[in-house]
Formats: sequence, C-alpha cells, structure tokens
Amino acid sequence: MLKIGLTGNIGSGKTTVSKIFALLGVPVFYADESAKNVMTADVVLIQAITNTFGKESYFDDGSLNRKHIAAQVFSDPEALQRLNAIVHPAVFRDFDNWVTLQQVSYVIKEAAILFESGSYLHCDKSIIVTAPLDLRLQRTIARDGITLDEAKARDSRQKPENEKTKLADFFIVNDDTQMVIPQVLALHNRLLALASA
Repeated sequence: MLKIGLTGNIGSGKTTVSKIFALLGVPVFYADESAKNVMTADVVLIQAITNTFGKESYFDDGSLNRKHIAAQVFSDPEALQRLNAIVHPAVFRDFDNWVTLQQVSYVIKEAAILFESGSYLHCDKSIIVTAPLDLRLQRTIARDGITLDEAKARDSRQKPENEKTKLADFFIVNDDTQMVIPQVLALHNRLLALASA
C-alpha cells in the first residue's frame, strides 16, 4: 500500500482535492483533525504538553485549554516549535495505526504542513495543490471572513509554494482555469498503476 502525502498552501483547495480522492474510494487521513484528537487522546502527548506548557493546558474534564496553548505559542516561535515537536510524532503514530486498518492500493495523508513537519519523508509520494497567491488570498478571505492582512499573515507562516513544488512528486493546478476533477482522475489512475507495479 502506498502512502501519498497531499498538501497545498492556504486557499489552494487541498481539502477540495482530498474530497475528490475520497469520492473515488481512497481513504483520506486528515492530519490537522488528527492533531486536535491526539491532544486529548494520546496519553504520552498529554503528559508532554502538560510538562511543557503547564497543568493549565487541560481543563478538569480532560479537554484542551486552547486559549492557554494559543497564548503560549502565538507570539513565541520557539514555543510553537516545541509544541510541534511533541505533537507531530503523535500524529505520525496515529497515521501509522490508521494505515494498518486500510486495505486499499493507496491512502492519502492530507496535511497543511506536510513538508514543514517532515511528514512527507514518511510518505511514498507527495502531491501539491497549487494556485496563484492572489487567488489563494481571495479564497481564504471569503472562506474565513478575515482581512487581506490576516490572510497574508497566515500564508507567510507556511513555507512558500515554490519551495514546496521542488519537493513534490505530483501537482494539481487549481487556478480556476483548469478543471480539477480530470487532473485528480488522471493522478488516481497513475497512483493505482504505481501501487500495483
């Protein structure tokens, strides 16, 4: 079974693309969702977060105190790095466990920071969904109801798209001029062929 990483910068449409793969019967693992789940389910991670960010990191009912964590990491890049360094391994474990339950030719791991986290190194191939910056910012503003400056700030926290394209094996262009579904179908067939080779 092949493990295929799928990423794209904010507003690129990677979630839309992952949904098309899912409609084709390909199991999709959403790394961002997993990160939220493991922070309240993975005992090793919970202990590491508590040790690093204090007992206030969790409420009495076991739920994550997101405000406390956000306040710690929002303006401190080193604190964010520490958080990522303990969360990413837990997401990798969650993915590995999930993969063992799948019986298909290939699976998709959708991750916003596939390259930044080093997650792509655990995948057989990677796909990037690309779109021009102006279009990505427009989509983000419309989707999240934020300002242009906020959208730019979010984009700037990710590795630039041109750096990611150097690392990706496959591309899906989502620039509103090329149809996405035929690109996904063609790639799906290539991946099935690769998996059976």
